[in-house]
Order: sequence, then C-alpha cells, then structure tokens
Amino acid sequence: MDPILTSNLIDIFAVSMLLTSVLAMASARMRPLIKLFVLQSFFLAAFEFTVAYSQDEPHIYVMAAMTFGIKVILIPRMLQYIMARIRVDDELSLSVGIPGSMLLSTGLILFSYYVSEPLVITLTTEERNSLVLSFAIMLIGLQMMTTRRKAITEVVGLLMAENGLFLGAIALSNGMPFIVELGAFIDVLMAIIIIGIFAFRINKSFDSVDTTLLRRLKEE
Repeated sequence: MDPILTSNLIDIFAVSMLLTSVLAMASARMRPLIKLFVLQSFFLAAFEFTVAYSQDEPHIYVMAAMTFGIKVILIPRMLQYIMARIRVDDELSLSVGIPGSMLLSTGLILFSYYVSEPLVITLTTEERNSLVLSFAIMLIGLQMMTTRRKAITEVVGLLMAENGLFLGAIALSNGMPFIVELGAFIDVLMAIIIIGIFAFRINKSFDSVDTTLLRRLKEE
C-alpha cells in the first residue's frame, strides 16, 4: 500500500473517531449512542489495522482483532442486554442540553490542540497527528460521564474515553506492550460487568438508573 495513502487512512480513521464522539454528545437517545460507540470502536480497529500494516507490527494486528471482537461485538451486546433486563428508558437524561454540550465539545477540542501541539511537533511517527484527536476524544468522553445522568450513558462515556486512550498510545509509540493491552481489555470487561450489576441494584432500589438519585441520597 502506498505510504501516502496509508498516512491519509490513519488520519481519516482518527478524525472519524472524533466525529463520532461529537455526534454522541448530540444524541438524545441511548440506542443511537451505543451505535455511535460501535462505530467509533470500528474506526479504532481500522486505525490499528492500518498502523499494523504500515509498521509491520504483529501485536497491533492482535490489538485490532481484540478491539473488533470486544468493543464492536461483545460490549454492545452486553449493554443491550443490561438495558433489556432493567427496562431502561431509551430517552437520555441530560444535565447539560445538546447546544451546551456541543459548545463544550468544541472548547475541549480547541483546548486539546493547544495542549498537545507542542508535543506533536516533536514526534516522528505517521500517527503523531492523532495525538491531538485522542486527547479530545478522552475529554469528550469524560464530559459525557459528567453531563449524562443514567448509569449506562456514563459507561459509554467511559468506553469512548478509553478508545481515545488507545488511540493516543498508538500515536505516541506504535502501541503498548501486548500484556498491557490485554490487561486493559480485561479491565474494561470487568468494569462493564461491575457497572451492569451496579445498574441492576440502582434500578431495583429506585426503579431508575438516574445516578442523581444517589447524590440526593448522599445529601440526605
């Protein structure tokens, strides 16, 4: 594959990941939000595969396969199963409206560029431009966790932030050591299981998965 084409594909997949994060902040329903996470994870897997091909790094091929199997197939099914079991409403509960969320996302992207650009110019890898995007994706994921009230949407925010972390790791050093990657995937799966149990308990106790109910309980 032509090196210029490979470099362009790397940038396209990274930009597509950021775009899905921004669209997720504009989503008002839970199922489209999960579909956007699936799409973002697919772009991450494609990014990893392209980098693996470009750098001839076998362990990144494994990372791409794990990303596709776990984040594109397994985790979305787990989230849908949790939603079906607790019969959660598809409508999102927002603490910041969609216009405000989009404005905050724009500010976070500009902030990411301002903070990351001095580091980017010191890197020599083809993926160096993805570092700015990875930082923005992580911040937008954290924004989703703090501005969405339902436990499931906070999980999606965490997963999107984690996608940004993996993107940044590859941009900096062509991937983490395989044992670290494997541990990260296991941690993500364990987090989903624990949060699923947590969501079941919230729903059983309050007949809702709105996490603001827990904050009110703490205040009382």
